[in-house]
Amino acid sequence: MLDVAYLIPALPLAGFVVLVCLGRRAGDPGAGWVATSAIGLAFLSSFIAYVQLLGKDGEARAVVKPIFTWIRAGGFEVEAGLLVDQLSLTMALFVTGVGTLIHLYSIGYMKGDERFPRFFVYLNLFAFSMLVLVLGDSFLLTFLGWEGVGACSYLLVSFWFERNSAASAGKKAFVVNRVGDFGFMLAMFLVFATFGTLDYQGVLSRVDVLTATTATAIALLLFVGACGKSAQLPLFVWLPDAMEGPTPVSALIHAATMVTAGVYLMARVSPILALSEEALTVIAVVGALTAFFAATVACAQNDIKRVLAYSTVSQLGYMFLAVGSGAYVAAVFHMVTHAFFKALLFLGAGSVIHGLHDQQDMKHMGALRRLMPVTAVTFIIGWLAIAGVPPFAGFWSKDDILLAAYDKSPLLWGVGVVTALLTAYYMSRQVFLVFYGGERWRKAPTAGAHAGGGGAAHDAKHADDAGTGGHGAHGDAPHEGPWVMTLPLVVLASLAALGGLLNLPFGESARLEHWLEPVFGEALRHVEASSAHKQALAAAAGGAALVGIAIAYGIFIRGRRTTAFEPPVLQRAWGIDALYSALIEKPGHALSTFAARVVDARVIDGAVNGVASLVRAGGGQLRKVQTGYVRNYALGVAFGATVLLGLVVMRAGA
Repeated sequence: MLDVAYLIPALPLAGFVVLVCLGRRAGDPGAGWVATSAIGLAFLSSFIAYVQLLGKDGEARAVVKPIFTWIRAGGFEVEAGLLVDQLSLTMALFVTGVGTLIHLYSIGYMKGDERFPRFFVYLNLFAFSMLVLVLGDSFLLTFLGWEGVGACSYLLVSFWFERNSAASAGKKAFVVNRVGDFGFMLAMFLVFATFGTLDYQGVLSRVDVLTATTATAIALLLFVGACGKSAQLPLFVWLPDAMEGPTPVSALIHAATMVTAGVYLMARVSPILALSEEALTVIAVVGALTAFFAATVACAQNDIKRVLAYSTVSQLGYMFLAVGSGAYVAAVFHMVTHAFFKALLFLGAGSVIHGLHDQQDMKHMGALRRLMPVTAVTFIIGWLAIAGVPPFAGFWSKDDILLAAYDKSPLLWGVGVVTALLTAYYMSRQVFLVFYGGERWRKAPTAGAHAGGGGAAHDAKHADDAGTGGHGAHGDAPHEGPWVMTLPLVVLASLAALGGLLNLPFGESARLEHWLEPVFGEALRHVEASSAHKQALAAAAGGAALVGIAIAYGIFIRGRRTTAFEPPVLQRAWGIDALYSALIEKPGHALSTFAARVVDARVIDGAVNGVASLVRAGGGQLRKVQTGYVRNYALGVAFGATVLLGLVVMRAGA
């Protein structure tokens, strides 16, 4: 039973191995089809496992499938295995499902790239690492996948490493995530010291032995790791710069992998979180502040991908607000719907960039709905979903979060509602600038010749210079991409429109809640409120979204303006990067310079060179004794003989 679960991570791993060995021979598009088939079969395996798990009773739906003994050292032993339950399968389904669509899209988007096979090697490895993360049966196996997605993000964000900005962005993502990983590691040490095991079942079934202090420490240390991986304050700075990678990478990171890992980890350890109200409050407050902060920054960005990047940071903040409110189902629900509409929005942005020959500045777009109708319609559906307009998916999942936030604190709810208004505004601004108004792209500078929103990166490929086609080979008019790019848009648009059906708040229609409830058990908080109260809160959130859309409409459609509410401080993301540079980068650079020029060159090298000089000087003096002249040696013998004769005479006289 459930042996098919082994195939879920094994198939992307097999695709990775095949492409490493035969990727160049498969070429373009063969390598892309191999990778897409691997992740597509993994999705099919996940669905079969889901059907098999449905045949079990709710309490018996957590199955551990052992693989091998990974580590055995003294009393420390780790069995590598798969934990197949409602939560891990939910994650596996949307990771592989959305991942398949992104792989398919990439076949068209990356066409002509000179490293086409290598790109799909990295994509399959990325998917495998994420599946190990969510299916691992222990903290340590999850951490293995955790580090795997971190390494793959470095490889993919800096994929076009010829650009210094891309290479720097990859390093930035890697380094910032290491800060969070330190918290995860400390949490594992504390877990093992407390329970003597790192297996989820062995730990979570015995949380009653934890004191409140230990539970708080474990929860907050794990949350530090989650903040790094899921880009929460203050460790969010890597995610906007990750736009340097190809657009499908952005979609994969933001929608189906990596940034969702922190939310998954918090949901997995919900029994520990439930023991510490202080930890839950910290998580909720950080989530709310992150959501609001990132939404304000998104309002002033001009790069089409950078707007979506800050939007992801904001939406992840909503998910942590749900976790901190004890609404774990709402967090997972929003994670799933967010995967649908954020993948759609990023791939739609990629389609626009592809059609405009690598143009990313929204101020140089406009009126694309007539020339790119499929992209326009699907992108608009994604806009309505993320803005929280009923009946699209984002409305239902965001409403669940705001209801739980109100139950925890009306202040947190207020921050969430204001953020919902800002979300509707900046997404409407993006839609109106890109698809409506005048055809500003006709007078736009060549892609890469402008800043594109505060120095943001551009998806300019080097394929054109190599004579392999690329975006510029299609002529000057904006255009739709091939079917492998438009089909994923249509599928994701359907999911963004209908995804709310997974968990409608009407009795038996709350399918996702009924499915996940056994995983969270008593840790899951149920909001006791009347129907009128819930409807009033939902109306307030929906009304906030409509107000945000109306404000953007009045400015960018009726007012025909392309600039509004874009102060430099928001364009610079409140100066957080500059602050980190002043507090960390510059002092660190000064310290390393001092260490190189003074400590290394003068102290360490000085000590070594000083010893060498002393030995050399001593040798120079000793060398005078051995001149090589016989007369000097004869004189020495005579002098010695005279001294000895004198000593003998003196002793004889005595």
